[in-house]
Amino acid sequence: MSACLLAGALTLALGADAAFSLEWTHSVEQTRWHEEWRVVAGALVLTRAAVKGSGAGMEPGEGARLENGWWVWEPTAAPVDELILAASGLTPSAWRLCTPAGCVALGARSSDPLLLRPCPE
Repeated sequence: MSACLLAGALTLALGADAAFSLEWTHSVEQTRWHEEWRVVAGALVLTRAAVKGSGAGMEPGEGARLENGWWVWEPTAAPVDELILAASGLTPSAWRLCTPAGCVALGARSSDPLLLRPCPE
């Protein structure tokens, strides 16, 4: 059974591995972030993170290594039930959420924060 993800009013199908990625540009440092996530047992698990540089409040994680100009690491954070994505409209880009079916932009305009969570099982 494939998992799915609720992103605000959207329902996004995930592939058999229940994986998705989330990308954004840091609002102050103007630096790209990339995270890889999976839905596991009804929770969101961060499996890999990367940042294109470092700066105020965005230091690479423990064990980070430099790969093609990106600091990459495998976080050890506990699974979470949901992610809250700010939508100020003031950042240089929207959140970009990608699944095997394609990518969608979230939070490009000022609005309430977006809630990202697994579909109920």
